Amino acid sequence: MADESREFVTLRAGGRCEYCQMHQSLQGATFHLEHIIPRILGGSSELSNLALACPSCNLHKADRTSGANPSNGEVIPFFNPRQDNWDTHFDWEDVTLIAKTEIGRVTIKALDLNHERRIRIRRAEQLFGLFPPDRTSE
Repeated sequence: MADESREFVTLRAGGRCEYCQMHQSLQGATFHLEHIIPRILGGSSELSNLALACPSCNLHKADRTSGANPSNGEVIPFFNPRQDNWDTHFDWEDVTLIAKTEIGRVTIKALDLNHERRIRIRRAEQLFGLFPPDRTSE
């Protein structure tokens, strides 16, 4: 994708994965421009369908847009960074991401947002003043 698109999406996301909120500066890999609605499902490469995603979130999400509610199997859409407000669906309990809604719960489970490695990275981000994310500008 064009460098201009990557720059715009990265700035719009504040350099953070739009799903798990990890900051790109401490990661060993470049974050991906993720198609929120996958191209295979008819999604475009327009800026309105792109999100900054860490490799882990992008690989876990893959070509999916929804997941099963763990409590009843109901199909629930994943968090959509262009349509949903992050603070409506998620909150922090120390360095653990907690769900406030079914969308949050399904997204946390499907993208494995509280994996042990992610918890360690959030603790490291605390040392550098990068965690918790400043969400006041959202």
